[in-house]
Amino acid sequence: MRHLLSTRDIDCAAAVRLLDVAEDMAQTATREVRKLPTLRGRTVVNLFFEDSTRTRLSFESAAKRLSADVITFSAKGSSVSKGESLKDTAQTLQAMGADAIVVRHGSSGAAHQLAHSGWIDAHVLNAGDGTHEHPTQALLDAYTIRSRRYGADSRGRDLSGMRVLIVGDVLHSRVARSNVWLLETLGAEVHLCAPRTLLPAGVGTWPARIHHDLDAALATGPDAVMMLRVQQERMHDAFFPSALEYGREYGLTAERFGRLEADTMVMHPGPMNRGLEISSAAADSARSTVLEQVTNGVFIRMAALYLLIAGSEGPSEGAAGRGGDGAGA
Repeated sequence: MRHLLSTRDIDCAAAVRLLDVAEDMAQTATREVRKLPTLRGRTVVNLFFEDSTRTRLSFESAAKRLSADVITFSAKGSSVSKGESLKDTAQTLQAMGADAIVVRHGSSGAAHQLAHSGWIDAHVLNAGDGTHEHPTQALLDAYTIRSRRYGADSRGRDLSGMRVLIVGDVLHSRVARSNVWLLETLGAEVHLCAPRTLLPAGVGTWPARIHHDLDAALATGPDAVMMLRVQQERMHDAFFPSALEYGREYGLTAERFGRLEADTMVMHPGPMNRGLEISSAAADSARSTVLEQVTNGVFIRMAALYLLIAGSEGPSEGAAGRGGDGAGA
């Protein structure tokens, strides 16, 4: 891969390899020294035009664990707020020696433009663009599902035979879009459940089954239920009558949670609106993967940075150095 912009660009073999490399990266968490020398001397820039503490810190942690130099650029209070363009900002960062640029932008397609405009030579990782995609979030979700289901026997596996239900504000969710395409690529059966007002035009062409009744969707027996955050900051119209009604019709209440199978995973990309899309009973249960998703996000982003920047070295030689100390990375 030259860039990581969309899960539609990743085939099953590439996705499984990335998940396997993340498995290697996860092994570093148990070492006394958690850093690898893999990207020593390389520079990773976090270019964030939108606030996202969780994603920014995850990418920072991933790059630092690979020994890269990290520059974080926030648009607020910068020259961007004074009118500087994306092109000018990117070229300034390129002149500073950026090898990879992690970009988060409020406009759909901004990451693709940055990667293919010819403005820069650096690798581009999409950390969320508008309501388009958020590929590393989908990858960490797939990694979490695979790890929960197969444990130490995860390596080389896809998600064939698994059923994943994604619930909520699909219309504004780049997480939902990335997950639908990646999960389908990995062989999972994907279901979406949302009120009609929170489904995008053309959703019928997506590789997913559509539901409008959450109770009926839960009755299909999902292996994982992914609750989406209600993105009130992106809503400028009345997409549902009230928060109370939304929670009653589409929230994972304690009662609905109690009806799930004992091994059903409960997922959420965060941050959570407790009492709206998810109850505390579900969020704080042993079946919840919310904190695992945060932890796994670092390993996925380490794998993505490694594969983009370090090139074609195999994971056993260039990633975490299975069975050794990682000195060959």
